[in-house]
Amino acid sequence: MRTSILPPPNALYPESDGQPMAENTLQFRWIVVIKENLEILLRHEPQVFIAGDLLWYPVQGEPTIRRAPDAMVVFGRPRGERRSYLQWEEDNIAPQIVFEIRSHSNTAAEMADKLVFYNTYGVAEYYVYDPQTNELSGYLRDTPDDDLREIAVMAGWRSPRLGISFDLSGHELQVRYPDGTPFLTPLELAERAERAEAEAAAQRERAASEQQRATSEQRRAERAEQLSSEQRQRAAAERERAAQAEQRAAQAEQRAAQAEQAAQSERERAAQAEQAAQSERERAAQAEQRAAALEARLRALGLDPAMLDGEG
Repeated sequence: MRTSILPPPNALYPESDGQPMAENTLQFRWIVVIKENLEILLRHEPQVFIAGDLLWYPVQGEPTIRRAPDAMVVFGRPRGERRSYLQWEEDNIAPQIVFEIRSHSNTAAEMADKLVFYNTYGVAEYYVYDPQTNELSGYLRDTPDDDLREIAVMAGWRSPRLGISFDLSGHELQVRYPDGTPFLTPLELAERAERAEAEAAAQRERAASEQQRATSEQRRAERAEQLSSEQRQRAAAERERAAQAEQRAAQAEQRAAQAEQAAQSERERAAQAEQAAQSERERAAQAEQRAAALEARLRALGLDPAMLDGEG
């Protein structure tokens, strides 16, 4: 965690060398881009100190031995505010990585002196970029006992410690993160953050719309299920009513069959009664015929049937 309180000033080791941080806007932009993107790159590292244009004193008691790298990275030291980097107060850990951005006033002798200083006091990776000519130089120390050696080809070079790479194919250097995304200016970072926020807001809005649609679909599904349930209930009721009607029809048909059977029985009894009546009529007719025949015979004998009836 970054501390917010600066240590008290040390008169023996001034915090300023009287030189400006940058001589022009181009140099300043590159210093800011490299320093701030290194902060972003290493933001999850708990023990790393990154600084820009901070005086580094490597030797205690020698305040004239100093440099203010445009950007430096020190692994093994905590973040925090410093007036200068006093190496003996930092577990004697020298910056491992240093960046310098050349300006038009930097002479060859001055740059040679810087290389000698960084080589003498333990820098492991040293990079020099001239934004006016788009020229990049790099130096690497293979082991702590070796000197810095110049890297033969910088196009596509990847820093062993940082994992960043250097693309020189365009009109100016493009420093890239380990995943290939480029270092951006603070303005570009802010614009990207705004785009990301706008995209996040759009995604949230889309998610809310999707949730709303999902809720509506759920409600429609619930209504459809409710309607389906009601329809199933109505269908069951209709089937029950149909079954009851079919049962009543079967009962009515059974009663009709029974009535038909009873009617048939009545018809049969009526036919039998008619047949008996017919038999009675026939017997009566036969009796009447016999009576007429008898009366005729009596008359033939000279007898009056009426008188016989009276005598009887």
